[in-house]
Amino acid sequence: MAEKKLVEAITSMEEDFAQWYTDVVKKAELVDYTSVKGCMVIKPAGYAIWELIQKQLDERFKATGVENVYLPMFIPESLLQKEKDHVEGFAPEVAWVTHGGLQPLQERLCVRPTSETLFCDFYKNDIHSYRDLPKVYNQWCSVVRWEKETRPFLRSREFLWQEGHTAHATAEDAQERTIQMLNLYADFCEEVLAMPVVRGQKTEKEKFAGAVATYTIEALMHDGKALQSGTSHNFGDGFAQAFGIQFTDKDNTLKHVHQTSWGMTTRLIGAIIMVHGDNSGLVLPPKVAPIQLAIIPIQQKKEGVLDKAYELRDRLAKGFRVKVDDTDKSPGWKFSEAEMRGYPLRLEIGPKDIEEGKCVLCRRDTREKYEVALDEVEAKVAELLDTIQVEMLERARAHREEHTYVATNFDEFVQTFENNSGFVKAMWCGEQACEDQIKEKLSVTSRCMPFAQEKLADTCVCCGKPATKMVYWGRAY
Repeated sequence: MAEKKLVEAITSMEEDFAQWYTDVVKKAELVDYTSVKGCMVIKPAGYAIWELIQKQLDERFKATGVENVYLPMFIPESLLQKEKDHVEGFAPEVAWVTHGGLQPLQERLCVRPTSETLFCDFYKNDIHSYRDLPKVYNQWCSVVRWEKETRPFLRSREFLWQEGHTAHATAEDAQERTIQMLNLYADFCEEVLAMPVVRGQKTEKEKFAGAVATYTIEALMHDGKALQSGTSHNFGDGFAQAFGIQFTDKDNTLKHVHQTSWGMTTRLIGAIIMVHGDNSGLVLPPKVAPIQLAIIPIQQKKEGVLDKAYELRDRLAKGFRVKVDDTDKSPGWKFSEAEMRGYPLRLEIGPKDIEEGKCVLCRRDTREKYEVALDEVEAKVAELLDTIQVEMLERARAHREEHTYVATNFDEFVQTFENNSGFVKAMWCGEQACEDQIKEKLSVTSRCMPFAQEKLADTCVCCGKPATKMVYWGRAY
């Protein structure tokens, strides 16, 4: 009875995807709500996923020459005002500090929604000569954006992220770094999170406020909605001109630097849930699973069973993240619990198994079971974790392909969105008026102009004028 109830407590995703998501986040104890509206407690199970993301992303950053720094969380209003497009883009989401203690401040301070302006203020005093370049900095921090609608991990008023901010001597160097970081993000999502992404450029309408160009990776969630999963921006020298960031070049002339910024957030945890999860709960890719293997003793009160479970844990903990569920709950309850928390593998061992020198391994993603000799268990666990990682990506990619459609005229475009959920690839003329019309009529936005362009038709799907780009369109989180 208890087993059934545990799984029933999660609403099925077919019935109500939003409620399913909330149930999973709560039941798997990833977050809790707080008395501050729109802000969450990230609990140990959720934070451990973030730590694994952070560690592996940080290693990849450092391999490309990135150095970590930390800048203040407060930005004077006068600083924020320096780049017009930038401040207009963020104004509706900014939280302000007006008092220090009981004293009103002479100048309001904004709680950082992003740190371009602070980095610019810092760089203008730190960069003097071409020898000081490039500056390739990143910071791990939290930011605050006063969102109206919030949902754990996907949109919260305070969230954790990293923001890279770089300065270069030439436009070419800045563009190269912009694309390099986007590709780093895409590879990370696919290789570590088992989440396929579309790499491309945002349209003018959708680009970051103050950027020359914004590049994005877009992922498709299980319900067919898109999730922007990482962005990389080329700022050109616009911010440098606004803030006076100049350097003396090799030819002894003064020039403005060219800048980039790029970021990924705790939203990635929401993406993992919505790409891989099922009606029993989380399904975690092994590379970001805080527990990769749960050992479940059967008839644990019988002599020698718990000892064997601990002995296996100690052996396996040399290469994997392992825990023994030695609570006094029934084995069936423990199986459901391990499934709901998304542990990639579970190992079942009881008196009979010990006698026969074997155990049972069960995959979370496919529920396949394997009988394994105890002296071969390390090799089998390693092999299965590798297989799970690869096959989770393949399944997510197959799901995306099945939910990616093509439309060559407006009627087809409308019908495709009315009858399906997913990405729709269609040609576009490059005019914002068409983007606006599509958004107004269908609540659909341009997700990106992919690097891998295809010519699906000669004309724009909206207005019928000559097309310039193939675009991925979708409804998004």
